[in-house]
Amino acid sequence: MLRVLMFLVPLALSVYAFIDCISTDEKDVRHMPKPLWAILVLVFPLVGSISWIIAGKKRSPAAEGWSGVRDNRSRRWVAPDDNPDFLKSLDDEDGKQGENKRDET
Repeated sequence: MLRVLMFLVPLALSVYAFIDCISTDEKDVRHMPKPLWAILVLVFPLVGSISWIIAGKKRSPAAEGWSGVRDNRSRRWVAPDDNPDFLKSLDDEDGKQGENKRDET
C-alpha cells in the first residue's frame, strides 16, 4: 500500500500543478514565464509541482473581498433589497410595462 502511495501522490500532485499552471492567467504567474513553469512541472514532477504551488502563482487570501475590515466598499456584495440601483430598475420596468399595457388596449 505504501509503495502505491509513493507513486500516486507525486503523480496526483504533478497533474494538479500542471492543470493549475495551464489554467492560470499570465498576469498571475510569478518569477518565470508560464511555458517554462509547465515544462518544469512536466520534467521534474515532484520538485516542479512543489515549486509551482509555493512560488509560481500569485495567491490571494481565502476570504479576500468578504472581510469586514476592507476599505474597498465598491467591490462589496450588496443584497438586492438593499441596492438602490436595483430597486430603481424595478420601478423603471414596472412603469414601462404599465405604459405598454395601456397602449395595447
